Amino acid sequence: MANYINIGKFVSAHGLTGELLLQHELGKKTTLKGLQAIFIEDKKGAFIPWFIESATMKTETEIYLKLEGITTREAAQKLSQKKVWLTETDFKKFAAKSSPASLLGYLIINDKEQLGDVLEVIEQPNQLLCRLDIKGKEVLIPLNESTLQKIDHTKKAVTVDLPEGLLDIYLAD
Repeated sequence: MANYINIGKFVSAHGLTGELLLQHELGKKTTLKGLQAIFIEDKKGAFIPWFIESATMKTETEIYLKLEGITTREAAQKLSQKKVWLTETDFKKFAAKSSPASLLGYLIINDKEQLGDVLEVIEQPNQLLCRLDIKGKEVLIPLNESTLQKIDHTKKAVTVDLPEGLLDIYLAD
């Protein structure tokens, strides 16, 4: 089964012919040229492909998309606010290395202890939060100038120095 990575969401319908405005977090300008389909999660874990007829860049983080089968503003509005996903292979083609979402799947290491893989990256004004699953519990690891030590893209690892007791807050029974 393919791995899917969330790249953003449709924020609104555009025009009268069914175009949608996609707000993305790929970290660079793109028109998604060559991409055949995006995916929308219909039900938990069930990703439906939507084929792209055309794509036009609006800004560095926004693209107008015209999808096959969406021909009216009303049809486009039904997809508004839905998250948009790419396969991991397509994500690697279109995302910038510096994009926060490129840390998905990276291993977080604290004091030589492997904590787990990044399942989600949450952007905040002065830091990123990486969501991990440790012993069946959700843990949020802050990445900011005081905690981030090193990102190794070759080994797909992020080394952090976490404040004393941070993990205990999440892992205490």
